[in-house]
Amino acid sequence: MTNKLIVAPAPHVHGSDSTRRIMRDVILALMPAFAVSLWVFGLDVLRVTAIAILSCMLVEWLIQKFLFKEPSTLGNLSAVVTGLLLSFNLPASIPWWIVVIGAVVAIGIAKMSFGGLGKNPFNPALVGRVFLLIAYPVQMTSFPAVERPALDALSGATPLAAVKFGVAADMVPVENLLLGLMPGSLGEVAAVALLAGFVYLLWRKVITWHIPVAVLGTMALFAAVYGAFSFATPHEVFSFTLFHLLAGGAILGAVYMATDYATSPMTTKGAVIYAVGIGVITMCIRLWGAYPEGMSFAILIMNAVTPLLNKYVKPKRFGKK
Repeated sequence: MTNKLIVAPAPHVHGSDSTRRIMRDVILALMPAFAVSLWVFGLDVLRVTAIAILSCMLVEWLIQKFLFKEPSTLGNLSAVVTGLLLSFNLPASIPWWIVVIGAVVAIGIAKMSFGGLGKNPFNPALVGRVFLLIAYPVQMTSFPAVERPALDALSGATPLAAVKFGVAADMVPVENLLLGLMPGSLGEVAAVALLAGFVYLLWRKVITWHIPVAVLGTMALFAAVYGAFSFATPHEVFSFTLFHLLAGGAILGAVYMATDYATSPMTTKGAVIYAVGIGVITMCIRLWGAYPEGMSFAILIMNAVTPLLNKYVKPKRFGKK
């Protein structure tokens, strides 16, 4: 009788989710923004994206075959998502060999050196992006001209860079920010397309609203308070706040990168703390740091805090008073 007693750890109920399904949904959610960036920047978008994805897949396959000596996990599509997100953090004009280096850092160092998917403490695509930004700052901040010059698209500098060096936020048309008619990385364009992907991920229950809303809400509150002390009219404050929500990598980072399962907290309370930290650090770097953008650095910093949040911010144990 005692031999028939089987004790197993929770959970006991299996859902229909799989890594492949989740990654496929993320890819589909990014397709509207990919289509807009292709329309804005031209065929170079295909070049950068293809090189990033193929390089990430190749690096992961080589490491698993010759170092880990284990079956390939390319079928779960995680390497494809890493390559796609890496390309979204790069300008369309970047040389191919820099893309390859970014893929090697993202997969080889940030992911596989920790054991592979789910074991990495930092978002791989962001590690690759930050490495390239530090190692090749000229190439990473040289953006091609917008091929659809409607709506008085900016030229030469991204909107964040322009505002940091003296251009008023309300001089950047909201239409440009929404439709992507501005210089920048592939994923900095078309806020509308990125938000459409956000709605899709919520509908598919791949992510919850807590982290994206907390990140963007914190940034909005920070920008509004700063703007209240810096500008004379409510219109200027509103324009400044809206600009920081739509410009740069705010939406891409908040929706698609800060929500990474492996590098974000497991509890809702921990996730909100994590997201607020990302929003505050992002705005501090944007307003007072050397870089116009701070989202990548903010997410990586809070990735490092995630283990502490998982340790100290826990739900009450069942049955404990």
